[in-house]
Amino acid sequence: MSSSHPSSQRPAQILVIDDEPDLRTLYELTLLREGYRVEAAGSVSEAWQHLEAGRFDAVITDMRLPDGQGMEILQRIQQSQRSERCVVMTAYGSAENAVEALKAGAFDYLTKPVDLKQFRAVVASAVQGQSPPMPAPAKAPRPASAASAETAGGPSPVAAAGSTGAAALERLVGDSEPMRLVKSRIAKVARGMAPVLVRGESGTGKELVARAVHACSQRSEGPFVAVNCGAIPENLLEAEFFGARKGSYTGSAQDRDGYFQAARGGTLFLDEIGDLPLPMQSKLLRAIQERNVRPIGSTQEDAVDVRIVSATHKDLHAEVQAGRFRQDLFYRLNVIEIAVPALRERREDLPALCAALLARIAQDGGLPAPRLSEALLQQLALHPLHGNVRELENLLHRAVALYDGDELQLDLVGSTMPTAPVAPTTAAPEPVPAAASAAESVAPTPASPPPRPALPSPLPSDLQAYLDQQEREILVRALHESGFNRTAAAARLGMSLRQIRYRIARLGISTPNGDDATGLHADD
Repeated sequence: MSSSHPSSQRPAQILVIDDEPDLRTLYELTLLREGYRVEAAGSVSEAWQHLEAGRFDAVITDMRLPDGQGMEILQRIQQSQRSERCVVMTAYGSAENAVEALKAGAFDYLTKPVDLKQFRAVVASAVQGQSPPMPAPAKAPRPASAASAETAGGPSPVAAAGSTGAAALERLVGDSEPMRLVKSRIAKVARGMAPVLVRGESGTGKELVARAVHACSQRSEGPFVAVNCGAIPENLLEAEFFGARKGSYTGSAQDRDGYFQAARGGTLFLDEIGDLPLPMQSKLLRAIQERNVRPIGSTQEDAVDVRIVSATHKDLHAEVQAGRFRQDLFYRLNVIEIAVPALRERREDLPALCAALLARIAQDGGLPAPRLSEALLQQLALHPLHGNVRELENLLHRAVALYDGDELQLDLVGSTMPTAPVAPTTAAPEPVPAAASAAESVAPTPASPPPRPALPSPLPSDLQAYLDQQEREILVRALHESGFNRTAAAARLGMSLRQIRYRIARLGISTPNGDDATGLHADD
């Protein structure tokens, strides 16, 4: 038997569990050709006999077995704190089983009938970085991410994540309890292939968390492709995600890959997934479940090997209830959730955050880092910081731009700082002497009383709806003033014709004639 493994290292050992002899033989032969050592079992009891007799790098098990479920094997492996990575095989369309297995700790899943090319790729990914299954001393090398989760009293996630992962975790500045929990969760979930949903307010650093998940995984050498789902025009979504063949649409002069193809072997980060239109949600769900995508204009599907990490600032539970987000896609994406805390929930991290941001701002500008005073930190501690780390960075950028060499000062013009409440005056006015009263009666009166400070308008309860309304009013005004000539309106607003068409369609702005907002006019 030829082996693709180095001679200095024993080939990886795989346990295959399936009650159908023909399929079991097919899987064995496929893995033997790849140079692995393979043992096989046809039931739960037989599988556990193999596991008790030795260690394996990976276990591949069917979900349904004569004397139980493949989930039992997975759960016993987890409970025994064994190092085997478990891949489960589920029947076509059994998405719930796959999600349940991933939540229980499975490394990955395969859908039956199994595509052998995908089978080989998943197994290779499962054994990557695993140590040889020798009865070696306890100090045998193991994946750093796995070691980080063994014991609560073990090394910190940063120390255990390897050089690439440690650098990514260090970029998540802060040592508060909420941030320690986030880093620990990243180190744990990075081990498998389960989809991850990163949830948090705008400006909290969700993309940094996604990059850390990628950097701490065995896919860190592969690409990290970040996509803002809300920034792509709806009519281009399918081509952008799945690719297109030459001539499949106007202007398509050559074959092009989509985001799924570009992220092969790595991580696809879907930012603001809550903004994806419903028709595209259905296509995305199929691509995630089947791990195949069909480029526009192609009759063949491309197999894709990507890990999905998504992020949103929206409450997807509420979006599902409102019918704006598919429930099945939500459950597929939300296998593992990482909640990123708002800055107000970890204000003890402000000094470290400010120091790191100031150092980066100064480096980008080629300047020495200004001194961070205690007064400035106290001022920031009182600021609401509704925009989280992004707002903090903007405030520090402004402070550095206005820095005159003395102490760094915050410029809070236009910002809402809390002020001490003024107690209402309830005492009766003092009597005014008659002479003073007479003098005041002839004194010149001011032209107008000093203006009272305007009360801040209440914060919108739905920020996106508020912004959409503002954008709609601006577009309607520009269209009216240009006689509904969209080319002229776009030029007035510094936009392209395609951009204004997309916004008109998204906001549901209709023409005076009642035409479809997405239709073309002669003036276009």
